[in-house]
Amino acid sequence: MRSLAYGAAILAAAGIMYMISTQPTEPAAEAVPATATPADAVSIAPDAEVTTASLTMTVPEMHCPFACYPSVKKNLEKRSDVVAVELAPQKEDGIIDNPQVIVTYKQGFDAEQAIAQLEAAGFTGSTVAQN
Repeated sequence: MRSLAYGAAILAAAGIMYMISTQPTEPAAEAVPATATPADAVSIAPDAEVTTASLTMTVPEMHCPFACYPSVKKNLEKRSDVVAVELAPQKEDGIIDNPQVIVTYKQGFDAEQAIAQLEAAGFTGSTVAQN
């Protein structure tokens, strides 16, 4: 019985080897695309150069880097004029001893609206520390 199973396995392996060795290695001619023409090329260029600036905001109600900071970041980054929000450098990992965030923004950013948005999220007393 065992020799019958071995024989079947050998025949299957031989069949697989034969199929692999007889398959073409070159792709079919119709599968190879013709050379690209300039009309096929796509160029993406920015419509206008976007200038960004940054400012530091103090958020006194931001106490922890695990819930408070991500909430502040999420609320500010909802705005279309905010590019990024980063936590200001802290003295010790895992503790917020400097409740400030650095906001990178595009033209048209209104700090007062951002402060109002943070206050609506429960982060009262937020101010602009520096531009």
